[in-house]
Amino acid sequence: MKKVLIAIDYNPVSQKVAEQGYELAKNLNAEVCLIHVLDDVGFYGAQFPTFMGYDGYSGMGPDMNVAMEMRDIAEEFMDKAKQHLRDENVKTHLAEGDTAKTIISYAEEWGASLLVMGTHSHSVLEKLLLGTVAEKILEKTKIPVYLVPVKK
Repeated sequence: MKKVLIAIDYNPVSQKVAEQGYELAKNLNAEVCLIHVLDDVGFYGAQFPTFMGYDGYSGMGPDMNVAMEMRDIAEEFMDKAKQHLRDENVKTHLAEGDTAKTIISYAEEWGASLLVMGTHSHSVLEKLLLGTVAEKILEKTKIPVYLVPVKK
């Protein structure tokens, strides 16, 4: 194992995922990269004309200030996560897009040997209708995945 990619999100359980993934990587003498994926930031603050009688949006097109603010918040989150691990060699990667596809794509691009992620507890109905990011990644990736259970 040479490179360990650790996927984190805004859920507080990401601390456990980051810490356990980092410990595993260090035991393997592997390089570490934290990844966080934002949905397409163009959707944040999108402004739409009135539709179906709903007047909550005004104007046309995304509010780029909101999109940039979301990206700034995510960058700060990644900086804090890296600081928490107290290792200047930890890399971070902030990406946009579909979470599962983006993680798989970056893992392949970066040459990850192992992907670490948490498994949030979702209801059976949620899993049936939406699936989970972990399930989608397990279904599509060729890279080994280490799942950290984060059920409370």
